[in-house]
Amino acid sequence: MTPTDSPLNSARDGRPHDAETVGEAWLRLLKRRGVDCLYANAGTDFPSIVEGLARSEQLGLDAPRAVICPHENAAVSMAHGHAAVTGRPQAVMVHVTVGTANALGGLINAERDGIPLLMCAGRTPVHEDGPSGARSLNIHWAQEMFDQASMVRETVRWDYELRAPAQLEIATDRALAIAQSAPRGPVYLTLPREVLADAPATPTFADQPLLEPAGTIGPDPAAIARAARLLDQAARPLIVTARAGIDPSVPTRLARLAERLGAPVVEYRPRHLNLAGDHPLHGGFEVGPWLAEADCVLVIDCDVPWIPKLDPRAPGQVVIQAGEDPLQRHYPIRGFPSDVTLAGSAGLVIDALHDAVADAQARRRVAMADAEQIRTRARLAADADPARLTAATVSAAIDRVRAPDALLVNEYPLVRSVMTLTDGAGFLGSSPAGGLGWGLPAALGAKLAQPDREVIACLGDGSYLFANPLACHQIAAAEGLGILIVIFDNARWGAVDRATRALYPDGFAARANRMPLTSLEPSPDYAAVARACGLDGSTVTDAADLDSALDRALDVVRGAGRSFVLSVRLAA
Repeated sequence: MTPTDSPLNSARDGRPHDAETVGEAWLRLLKRRGVDCLYANAGTDFPSIVEGLARSEQLGLDAPRAVICPHENAAVSMAHGHAAVTGRPQAVMVHVTVGTANALGGLINAERDGIPLLMCAGRTPVHEDGPSGARSLNIHWAQEMFDQASMVRETVRWDYELRAPAQLEIATDRALAIAQSAPRGPVYLTLPREVLADAPATPTFADQPLLEPAGTIGPDPAAIARAARLLDQAARPLIVTARAGIDPSVPTRLARLAERLGAPVVEYRPRHLNLAGDHPLHGGFEVGPWLAEADCVLVIDCDVPWIPKLDPRAPGQVVIQAGEDPLQRHYPIRGFPSDVTLAGSAGLVIDALHDAVADAQARRRVAMADAEQIRTRARLAADADPARLTAATVSAAIDRVRAPDALLVNEYPLVRSVMTLTDGAGFLGSSPAGGLGWGLPAALGAKLAQPDREVIACLGDGSYLFANPLACHQIAAAEGLGILIVIFDNARWGAVDRATRALYPDGFAARANRMPLTSLEPSPDYAAVARACGLDGSTVTDAADLDSALDRALDVVRGAGRSFVLSVRLAA
């Protein structure tokens, strides 16, 4: 055994306990590679994984924490939330083809949000007879596909089927390295039952991965110089971002750049906290008020920086696009211009531009005054009727009662313009793919990753229903995860309603007493559902009761460590 190898037998009792199967060896390899959790929805392809987990637990051997997820979307979304707050990829395993199909929506979310995770699925046994893992049930014929990975190939960075025990280490290390290489994202590894049940090819694994992830390449200095000249020449530069803040160091670095440039920062459909909400150059959350006058727009990690159909641009405006994948190569068509393209992580691009541009004090004073007006108008509009239960009043109340470093997981309803999230707070917003049902399990995954942090999931009622809430509540109770779940209950698909009214403002649907395909009435008693699952819950119907209801809910979450569902019936 070489100095770089370690035996697969690290038991608490000090006795040798080599892995008996490839499935058991894989668990120990995942743990050694820094994977904390295996989020699993098991099937008949899992016996070697189940046996390996049981043997590891009883003998004190290393293995990831196994989290039972009664639905595949919950498994993928929990891994998404876990990886988003830690930066470390987690493992998911589901049942062959049907489990992969159920997980696909969550996988699309992870791909579009650049989240590294190891997505695994069993593979229907190939052998009809012979090896111990050969087919033994009728479903083993019906569940086989000619190309199982074809379901996910467009939404993963890499896919492969493990074909022999000798490939276990290199296939797993390759998967994790690609998932963590820029631009990061999910990978897919299928694990045939016969291979998992086979004996390991070796009793040792290398202490370090066989492949190191590719680091982010810094932006081209010549391109930085061109971008700096355009920014220095601009009278009204503008910065637009959505996800630069996935790197928690970005808000501080972006503040420095914005101050030096004298440029407002718009968080357009943000998925992370990109700039402290109380920064004087925070330009709000709508790009429209700025775009028509901006002569130079710096787009940092934002796939859709404006809506061409709705947001007019200033004549002669130049655009600089920056990020690990600034042209969004996985989007089939995307026509936003890029006069200068800066490839590199947001932090590296921001720092390079900060060092290259001139300090613009006069421009900074004007931009700060304009940004303050934008923020004030947004707050006044959102707080127009504080006596009614609206998305804005609920958002403001959550902002008042949350812990300063709370993590807010938002699946659509939060009105960020009435909130002030500073650098200590955390924010996870929905993937731009919009696969509903992400927010609740993502919040549970984040809580599992950071058990001492306050986590608040803010969900529309439609998003909550999509999350398979019974499955998620069962996970919360089984794993002892205490989070606050706030349901913004307007009893309808708000996005469908708004889209229909925007396209047909004077149409029959807009004039109808009940718009087709949008109503979720009658609203279930969501609080009762939570209580039936061993959690706590209550319903708010009066704005005067909102703050006290939130305080009581957080008392349960903070004191008892138990999840609480607060259903808020929004005014019509």
